[in-house]
Amino acid sequence: MAAKKGTGLLMVWTEVPAELEEEYNRWYNEEHVAERLSVPGILNAARYEVVTTGPKHLAMYELESSEVLDSEAYRKLKDEPSDWSRRMSPDVIGTVYIRNVYRMIHPENLSDEAVQDGMAPALQIGRMDIPSEREDEWNDWYDNVYVPNYEKVPGVIRGRRYVAVEGQPQYLTVYEFEHEGASSTPEWRTQQNIDPRNVGMRDAMIHLSDSPGIWKKTFELSD
Repeated sequence: MAAKKGTGLLMVWTEVPAELEEEYNRWYNEEHVAERLSVPGILNAARYEVVTTGPKHLAMYELESSEVLDSEAYRKLKDEPSDWSRRMSPDVIGTVYIRNVYRMIHPENLSDEAVQDGMAPALQIGRMDIPSEREDEWNDWYDNVYVPNYEKVPGVIRGRRYVAVEGQPQYLTVYEFEHEGASSTPEWRTQQNIDPRNVGMRDAMIHLSDSPGIWKKTFELSD
């Protein structure tokens, strides 16, 4: 079976004017996602809508690697957009437009199950920096304590961590959820401070003002 996940992510957060939203959604669902999935190495994609904090729209693209976006096939789509894309692309009409490219740093390798898994019904996403003097300690704690403990919570499918190749801030954490309420449960709250290092390490993070946020899936081409 073809892989559905790799080591790269393209994440696009947007807000668009209300009067353009209906056509924007049609363009994205009827043309744009399929176009992007035609590029070798873009493995899967879905669109999400915000539940808690952050820009309303999120498009998430699973990449074989971040280098896919340097390929000739991808550059051709970018350089030769359709007329509809010229009018509706979020970098044209968006009141918020954030496009970040990421390389996975945790886990070191995806399991066979993860590689074949589809797009999650919901996501919790953290976007943050960390002071350089705490970085090594923080990354070790995040990979070996924080994410594994949250992965024990019912409704949490997995957690992955990324470093930015394009865009800011430097770090991205993606928790895949079975439903958007997974981090509102007593089990999640238990894990928040179960390790004595958690409070200090969390306090060291420099989160964006709307991070973490939760998004629910609204469109996947294979649905």
